Amino acid sequence: MSEIRRDPLTGRWVVYAPERKRRPQYIDRSHDGIDHSVSGDCPFCNGNEALTPPEVFAYRGDHSKANQEGWSLRVVPNKFPALKVEGGVGRGADGFYDRMNSVGAHEVLIETPSHNQGIGDMTISNVRQIFYAYKSRLLDLKKDSRFRYIKLFKNHGAGAGATIPHSHSQIIALPVVPSLLKEKVEIARRHYLAKERCLCCDIIAHERELQHRVLLENEDFVVLAPYASRYPFELSLYPIQHKTRFEDLDDSLLEGLARAVKNTIERLNRVLDYPDYHWILTNAPFDGDISPFFHWYLEIIPLITGTGGFELGTQSYINTVFPEEAVEILKDPKYTGSGNHHQS
Repeated sequence: MSEIRRDPLTGRWVVYAPERKRRPQYIDRSHDGIDHSVSGDCPFCNGNEALTPPEVFAYRGDHSKANQEGWSLRVVPNKFPALKVEGGVGRGADGFYDRMNSVGAHEVLIETPSHNQGIGDMTISNVRQIFYAYKSRLLDLKKDSRFRYIKLFKNHGAGAGATIPHSHSQIIALPVVPSLLKEKVEIARRHYLAKERCLCCDIIAHERELQHRVLLENEDFVVLAPYASRYPFELSLYPIQHKTRFEDLDDSLLEGLARAVKNTIERLNRVLDYPDYHWILTNAPFDGDISPFFHWYLEIIPLITGTGGFELGTQSYINTVFPEEAVEILKDPKYTGSGNHHQS
């Protein structure tokens, strides 16, 4: 039985999903640097559509049919979901504690029909489709009054927790607002009350003026290394113009977003020799008018160091690479993917 429990010490909600233990492992974890996966067995590959639940969104050719070949992107319900769409929230007490049913939605966005194609190998059009699908699914899922927040993220590689090497990302709709997001909203609110300005807009303006930590920018987006980055080569992408919710982004801006993301991944691949990574989209919750001070952004975090007891016990971090150094290295064309900057 799946459920969600609240930790009274932190206010954090924990999703219990024992069914996910049944997920098959399509990634060989022998860590010899070789991908041993077999595309013929991959449920995300072109021709294997019957191995996934029926699609809820897809980009298809004019004459292709749903749940058959001929697609360039598909979104399907997760076969082993952390949260299930059926039922009511059922929030209540468990003695002293608080719990609720594990109601939500868990979808997989299959980004390409090609088994070995990564973000850096895709065309700008392919990457643009990913973010258009994000927008489309956000707009659809937020119609459900049971959901209060939707998280979009990508786990790339075994080290990031992926069980299937085929390029994909995930969409999880939650019946609660995560405590970390509440904290971010409150910090942004306090900044706005003190200065009558958006915190992220201030960061963007400051970093674009200094250029010490800006990796790249175009007319609409900027990618920078955070001043207090937690991990080596951690990066954040921001829309330059103030925008609270990703789903409100105009379609005309999606190509610029795709170009910035593809360029960023290409640089990380070149310098860090195709690292495992997360990307995590931080978006506004549905409740309340926070548009004056909240600004969506996308974090891209290469996984070249582990998280230890100090980090877990303090939520502070020990980083071996200054953000200014990381940007300098990522901008330098002489680095060709030697892997010299891996840390342990």
